[in-house]
Amino acid sequence: MMFKDRREAGRTLARALERFKSANPVVLALPRGGVPVAFEVAEYLKAPLDLLLVRKIGAPGHEELALGAVVDGLHPQVVVNQDVMGMIHPPRGYFEAAEKRELAEIERRRHLYLGAAQPIDVQGRLAIVVDDGIATGATMKAALRGVRRNEPSRLVLAAPVAPRSVISELKAECDEMVFLATPEPFHAVGLYYADFSQTTDEEVIELLGRRSFGQAMREADEITRE
Repeated sequence: MMFKDRREAGRTLARALERFKSANPVVLALPRGGVPVAFEVAEYLKAPLDLLLVRKIGAPGHEELALGAVVDGLHPQVVVNQDVMGMIHPPRGYFEAAEKRELAEIERRRHLYLGAAQPIDVQGRLAIVVDDGIATGATMKAALRGVRRNEPSRLVLAAPVAPRSVISELKAECDEMVFLATPEPFHAVGLYYADFSQTTDEEVIELLGRRSFGQAMREADEITRE
């Protein structure tokens, strides 16, 4: 399956998620590439759209090796990779200092994209986590674990494309997964898009602003009709 671009992939994915429309879902996008996809999903489902920022905590001298991650939300969560922590044994205070830095970076990015808007509370609500595709699943696993700790009523992972090899690994982290294509061999997410150009900060800000304005207008209209 080949998608023209992220927006088209989002519209197709949205139709596959239609059964959740009546469940008052919250759509959470992994920036930046996940935002155009999630925007179309949120528009179709008439759902609020928020970001799900994930920052890896790398091992000392080996930043590519994740000791854990900090996951954004109304109540940010820290996910620890116990296997790696047991092997590395970082110096005392290292993890806590890194956690503090990454939380600050999450706040900086959230302010850049959303200004003073607070994260949406997912407790007791259906949460749909959306990205433009999944490769290794490592970032997504941390994201799902972080969202789960904020106690949504149901947690759904949705993406246009993902390798079959990560499905079993992520299955335990959510209640349901929705993918449009699960090719093997996989190679890279970008191979399934005709246009996989980088999503800019400006595009993220514009789409989040449009979705927020549209949601506010709909809610005002509903109140008026009541």
